[in-house]
Amino acid sequence: MLQLICGTISPTAGSVVTHGRIGALLELGSGFNPEFTGRENVYMNAALLGLTSAEVDQRYDDIAAFADIGEFIDQPVKSYSSGMVVRLAFAVQAQVEPDILIVDEALAVGDARFQAKCFEQLKRLKNRGTSILLVSHSSEQIVTHCSQAILLDHGRQVSSGAPRDVVNVYQDLLFGKERQAAADPAKPSGPRIEASSLVHAGLSTDAERFGERPGYNPHEYRWGDGTASILDFHLVAGGKSHPSAIESGDTVLLGLAIRFHRNIVRPVLGVTIKTKEGVTVYGANSETLNCREFVDFGAAGSVLVVEVSFECRLAVGDYFISLGVAAREGEQVIPHDRRYDAIHLQVGPCPRFFGLADLDLGISAKQVSS
Repeated sequence: MLQLICGTISPTAGSVVTHGRIGALLELGSGFNPEFTGRENVYMNAALLGLTSAEVDQRYDDIAAFADIGEFIDQPVKSYSSGMVVRLAFAVQAQVEPDILIVDEALAVGDARFQAKCFEQLKRLKNRGTSILLVSHSSEQIVTHCSQAILLDHGRQVSSGAPRDVVNVYQDLLFGKERQAAADPAKPSGPRIEASSLVHAGLSTDAERFGERPGYNPHEYRWGDGTASILDFHLVAGGKSHPSAIESGDTVLLGLAIRFHRNIVRPVLGVTIKTKEGVTVYGANSETLNCREFVDFGAAGSVLVVEVSFECRLAVGDYFISLGVAAREGEQVIPHDRRYDAIHLQVGPCPRFFGLADLDLGISAKQVSS
């Protein structure tokens, strides 16, 4: 599809209509002559994009500065590392200010600092009216940088719309499961694992009450094979149950009730906190945290009561907690009950800091001379 838009191949049927100059980063080094120097390739690429030699002269210093590959600019491209090729290619495409810019996974090669610089440049191009097609398997990049998203599977459009919604469908495909509403069969008989913590007071271990709790997000995205169900939650912060707002610095306790409908070997509980834009602030699961007691759980008919705790160091704003129960079968992850963006957290203003998270910054000073 990208090559059709660029005009490097022609459609067997139908037509593609574009307006303006098109820049593209489809493959590493595409359009570069490996025998030419970086400088020579800059002029050649820019000429292919329709710029005159005089126009390239005006932009050359900005291109070289953005690529930041030093003396390599005057050496043959065949001597470049993959990262250097991307730097130079992106610098050319971004600095000539195309009307349409296509970026296909190319930025995954650069280091973190270069990627940040690239995305800042993409933002500037977007603000000046450039249409940007960003192709990526990184859901974070799609949610953060795109205003619309399209999901393709074997050449077929599966979903389109808001990036967060499309990314959720992508997660379904990634795990090889069709979306199913997580079932809550009739109450089974079986042992329960008792909890003594006060945070579990009022936590239902019989019927599903999750959707009745304050803070529940009715627009959650829920799916899984129904082998397990997250029945209920109870959130405590600042000594209050289900507070309307949480203060930065509060310890948050989250009680969960999970029912296993069939035997599950080594269940895994995952917890993720995201901003309202869908950017992950923090995520972990019982395996990454080495919670070995989970190895013994998962018997059919049992109800597991879990306590999750964390210190809220978030800035003022709205956040969502996603929960998931899954199991591993070799390298494959089997989702049993996933509740994305299920619990809404509202964090109140905090005068100590600004930004996204409180890193507990310390400042000290002393006068050494008058």
